[in-house]
Amino acid sequence: MVSGGKQVFVIHSTLLSYGSSMAHGGRRDSPEPPDFSLLKRLARDQLIYLLEQLPGKKDLFIEADLMSPLDRIANVSTLKEHEVDKLYKVEHKPIVSTSDQLCFLIRPRIQTVKWICDVVNADKVAGKYRRYKIIFTPQKFYVCEAVLEEQGVFGDVTTDEWAFYLLPLDNDIISLELPEFFRDNFLAGDQRWVRTAGSALHLLHSLYGPFSKVYGIGRCSKMTYESWRKQVEEGEQRSREAEIGTVFLIDRDVDFVTPLCSQVVYEGLMDDIFRIKCGCVEFGPDVTSDKSIKVMLNSNDKVFNEIRNEHFSNVFGFLSQKARNLQTAYDKRQGMDIKQMKTFVSEELKGLKQEHRLLSLHIGASESIMKKKTKQDFQELLKTEHCLLEGFEIRECISFIEEHINRQVSMIESLRMLCLLSITENGLLPKDYRSLKAQYLQSYGVNHLLTFSNLRQLGLLAEQQPGETLTVMESKVGKLVNDKTAGKLSDAFSSLAKKSNFRALSRKLNLVPKSDEEYDLRVPRDMAYIFSGAYVPLSCKLIEQVLERGGWTGLEEVTRLLNGHEFAVTGSNGADSRPKNDAQRIVVLMFLGGCTFSEISALRFLGREKGYKFIVVTTAVTNSSRLLEALLDNHV
Repeated sequence: MVSGGKQVFVIHSTLLSYGSSMAHGGRRDSPEPPDFSLLKRLARDQLIYLLEQLPGKKDLFIEADLMSPLDRIANVSTLKEHEVDKLYKVEHKPIVSTSDQLCFLIRPRIQTVKWICDVVNADKVAGKYRRYKIIFTPQKFYVCEAVLEEQGVFGDVTTDEWAFYLLPLDNDIISLELPEFFRDNFLAGDQRWVRTAGSALHLLHSLYGPFSKVYGIGRCSKMTYESWRKQVEEGEQRSREAEIGTVFLIDRDVDFVTPLCSQVVYEGLMDDIFRIKCGCVEFGPDVTSDKSIKVMLNSNDKVFNEIRNEHFSNVFGFLSQKARNLQTAYDKRQGMDIKQMKTFVSEELKGLKQEHRLLSLHIGASESIMKKKTKQDFQELLKTEHCLLEGFEIRECISFIEEHINRQVSMIESLRMLCLLSITENGLLPKDYRSLKAQYLQSYGVNHLLTFSNLRQLGLLAEQQPGETLTVMESKVGKLVNDKTAGKLSDAFSSLAKKSNFRALSRKLNLVPKSDEEYDLRVPRDMAYIFSGAYVPLSCKLIEQVLERGGWTGLEEVTRLLNGHEFAVTGSNGADSRPKNDAQRIVVLMFLGGCTFSEISALRFLGREKGYKFIVVTTAVTNSSRLLEALLDNHV
């Protein structure tokens, strides 16, 4: 149960003793976030305008991964009001629509554009005349128009852009809903989404800025910042009172360890097990004891809002206390006269029934999580993870991973543990790498050879180079990283040697708390609580340090270990360098390549401790499974 003196996942003891420790005592009151519902209204109004450009009844074809985001912006009745007759999902097969006007709402993907060309050409052959409109979101790429021209339908269709960049999932989470950003940018080196990220930042800047400070780290962050700066310079400058003072951009490849660790906060576990999609989760009969239902998970759900950031070992205690409080509230009815009963029914009963429904759902979800996550296997898994993070008992960890692979417990889980081993150890010894790779391919199929190539390319699963030649070169080049004229040279070397340097970073930033201290998960003392006190997420620690120091000064060694590309800009873009105090404490954190719910929980804790309000803007919410699934190439 215990690894290096740390609590791993103790649940049952906390069911019995539960204090009033759920609310972590903040040091200063965090300011209120801006009203992000404006982003939804803007997106909805623009979509309605685009639909009205095709007057009369029309059928709307929507790409599958746009359906959930669209539902958050404009529901079916809104679409019907603007003469959308029937809705279809894009399925890349001949269509059955009889409407003489077709509208396609799609991502700018070549495969989908080719399918639309097939639809148009099939109509031509059949002698059918229709009007076609393609709405690309969030933007259209030149290559899509080139495909239309190549297929001979450019003159038959009209194209438009729906600049739907940002979807608020909660009052402190905004998503671009672009899961493909991670693979396209970091693996394929395709930078087409950089301008999209820059435009999203520009939208925030024009509505809630100007920003007085911009920090960032990572190659993609730097390009996004430059794309945004260009758009600011091209646009008109308006002097207004800022609602957001600071922006921090960070690339996902700056910290791969955090998303590869098992999530043990409630919201993170919900995402791992039930897959939260666009802020919504589907609970099956195992949770509801009835039919499947979809539930929105956000701060409007009073029960969820109080437990979302909690370590799972605290959740049952809270839920049982909540159930007792609810029973007490219901029991008040006893002995009421008619007037009091009337007041109770009109003012309290509806709220109590809603809370009761949510409470039973979260108890069902917690029981489902318990069944899956408190088995002996999971305890062992966490123990192994903690050993890897601390750098202890590595041979035992390798034996555990081998057993995991050979028992074929889970293809993704085995891959996750291999990657965590490689990153924390700065690459595997050649004999270990060859042996583990061979065992994995024998267990899960040789068609994963390309997956290994992808992981190697990203530095997630690598073989240590013989000798120290590369490291010596790196250290010489490292001295040049801060010299801006050597940017290209350092770029070349960082791509040559994608090394994690996790141990050195861990020591420098104190990411792994001392294991001889007892860690009370009910009263967290730092961000490490999100991983049972075993590890402070690197991404969040960097953010904390930079905000504390007002820049990267004093972190030169850290940025060198992270391959540089850090920047800090203050008082630019016509911003008052001293914006109102509240705005200065509202910080937008932009994760390029995805962010996990565990990181969001850690940042909420940091915000409460330091008096900041963090707004997380991410290309998509990710977790270890999504991250690794994006890198799979097993369809040879």
